[in-house]
Amino acid sequence: MTAEIAARLAEVGIEVAAESPEYGMFTRGMCAALVKPGTAGNGIGSSGIMTEAGLAFLVWRDGRPYLAAKGRQTLASPEQVDEIAKFSLDLKRALGVEAGDA
Repeated sequence: MTAEIAARLAEVGIEVAAESPEYGMFTRGMCAALVKPGTAGNGIGSSGIMTEAGLAFLVWRDGRPYLAAKGRQTLASPEQVDEIAKFSLDLKRALGVEAGDA
């Protein structure tokens, strides 16, 4: 990771929780995302939020947002959807990926 990217991440309060040659895990508050470096769109995977069931990813079914974790899903609140969306956008921008690229 370059110093420029690290600075942009710090500006938006995103931390590197884990890093290896295969992936990086980025977090802010209860949000988290896995990123595979060196792939199109910087390999940003789905963003999620920590719940009592562990990391739950935001998924859409029949136009409704759900948090899916360990074989179960619960309806996501508008606040959770907004928090995950803002985290994802900030992460993409900090990594230098345009919102439409990933």
